[in-house]
Amino acid sequence: MELQKNAALILIDQQKGILHPRLGPRNNPGAELRMLELLGCWRESARPIIHVHHLSRSEASVFWPGQSGVEVQERFRPMAGEGLVQKQMPDAFCGTTLEADLRSAGIGQLVIVGVATNNSVESTARTAGNLGFDTWVAENACYTFDKPDFFGYARSAAEVHAMSLGNLHGEYATVISVERILAAG
Repeated sequence: MELQKNAALILIDQQKGILHPRLGPRNNPGAELRMLELLGCWRESARPIIHVHHLSRSEASVFWPGQSGVEVQERFRPMAGEGLVQKQMPDAFCGTTLEADLRSAGIGQLVIVGVATNNSVESTARTAGNLGFDTWVAENACYTFDKPDFFGYARSAAEVHAMSLGNLHGEYATVISVERILAAG
């Protein structure tokens, strides 16, 4: 596996709202450090970076426009020259120019990180894979929250995360660690 020189880092929903306690227990407490590790590497190598921010259509959301939850976490603030996509759906391709922007820049490989693994990360990675992008999901640079399954059984964030990654790996994306991504680049 080789990391292309123009592989784009897609950093999903690193806004203040994702830190709200009402979202409940989460997994992967080191995920933000791994995201920052990749972000630093991408900036150093001048690879393309696209920040994806959520602007919810639901007033109950931590990402409702006009309140502090939509603000970017300071440590993930985009720098000049980095891309920004604002989405209203979990999938960063849905209703945005992301696909057109990537294609016009000649980008064919994506490394996806962020939150939530089973929501915006999974839906974006599925679409990326379906659109033919060489898609990598950094398993230790993503996290999610406890969630009941369809039948009402409580599932831990670690279980939800693992199932989501299992849904993606091999069919829509390559699920890989940050360490292996850095070694491939």
